[in-house]
Amino acid sequence: MTQPLWQKSGIQIDPRIMRFLAGDDVILDREFFLHDITASKAHVEGLQHIGVVSVDEAASLKRELDALAEDFRSGAFVLDERFEDCHSAIEARLTERLGDAGRRVHTGRSRNDQILVATRLWLKDKLAELEAHCRAVAEVCLERAAQPAIPMPGYTHLQRAVVSSTSMWFAGFAEGFIDNALRARQTRELIDANPLGTAAGYGVNLSLDRAHTTQALGFGRLQVSPIYAQLSRGKYEMAVLEAIGAAMLDVRRLAWDLSLFTTAEFGFVQLPAQYTTGSSIMPNKRNPDVVELLRASYASVAAARTEIEQLLSLPSGYQRDLQFSKGSIFHGVRHGLMALELVPGLLAQMQWNEATMRAAIEPAMYATDVAIEQAAAGVPFRDAYRAAAETAASAGEGRTPEGSLAARTSPGAGDQLKLDELRARLAALGQ
Repeated sequence: MTQPLWQKSGIQIDPRIMRFLAGDDVILDREFFLHDITASKAHVEGLQHIGVVSVDEAASLKRELDALAEDFRSGAFVLDERFEDCHSAIEARLTERLGDAGRRVHTGRSRNDQILVATRLWLKDKLAELEAHCRAVAEVCLERAAQPAIPMPGYTHLQRAVVSSTSMWFAGFAEGFIDNALRARQTRELIDANPLGTAAGYGVNLSLDRAHTTQALGFGRLQVSPIYAQLSRGKYEMAVLEAIGAAMLDVRRLAWDLSLFTTAEFGFVQLPAQYTTGSSIMPNKRNPDVVELLRASYASVAAARTEIEQLLSLPSGYQRDLQFSKGSIFHGVRHGLMALELVPGLLAQMQWNEATMRAAIEPAMYATDVAIEQAAAGVPFRDAYRAAAETAASAGEGRTPEGSLAARTSPGAGDQLKLDELRARLAALGQ
């Protein structure tokens, strides 16, 4: 390993302690490395503006940072156990290539605000991905909701309750994922604050050009207080995981429906072949493993959030405990986005079994229609309810699922899905 940035003369480093301190940072930091380089370039420009590095030094530093980024992308440079973390790797490379100019790059900066800004940039990118995935799910759901509705049972308490339709089912998830896309957008706005220049949480005695780095890095605003920059670490990460978790809760319920609907007992849905797997011992089996793992995926996101929450039992100021939040962030965000990416294709290609769904609609499922019609004609609802309950077995006489849906005139229900309104909400998010 290269000499740690914090090495003091006369102190021997125990390799076991060093391994514990470094942890998985050098591996996890590969995810944040390019963002750290981007932030370093902005910092160099800021140092040039206040005369800490010369114009020529700044040009050389930015050139070498670009070269390092390209070497990292191509595999010519590997972030490995030679380095304590991505920050030390960048400084070591710049010092090797540029000498004293490389040693100046850390002026006015701490590894604390380095990882804050690199992580913040990474989280913004991931929230943009989250929004895109949620929009894609919503778009597929709206497309399929607009197709001719197929009647199906609507359930409460997992018992057949009233007539529903495939269009209502898709419209429900469409609106949910429009909300999830909006939440991703709002969370991105929440965390869109530049912490670079707050150093170790108390600022420095340099007139750092924080306005420039804010603009250069594409942040919406400056995170003003150095103390709050440290207090926001973990808090902002939890907000991102909560936004992903909200989408994954809807995925979990959607996957639960499909898990039930694909059973022989229901037989409502046929999954695309590529979304199923075979059994290792039973030749006859095609298992809905993708759906089941989608159903389980919320747990990974929730666990990551919980781990960070537990780490935040801390006083103000930087504490090393927060190093462990990197793994939680990476694994929770990565797993949630990987799961969400599969959902649009699944929903676009799944097929309904119309005959089976129609056969599952029982006469008693029209009893609510009967009660409402009598109440609309002037019968007190509770009397109409009791009368409909007593004749529920014959409630379907002369009725069809299509008639029940057409009569459902309350906005958003039956044939009144208001898909145009949902499309307008989705369009309002922009691109």
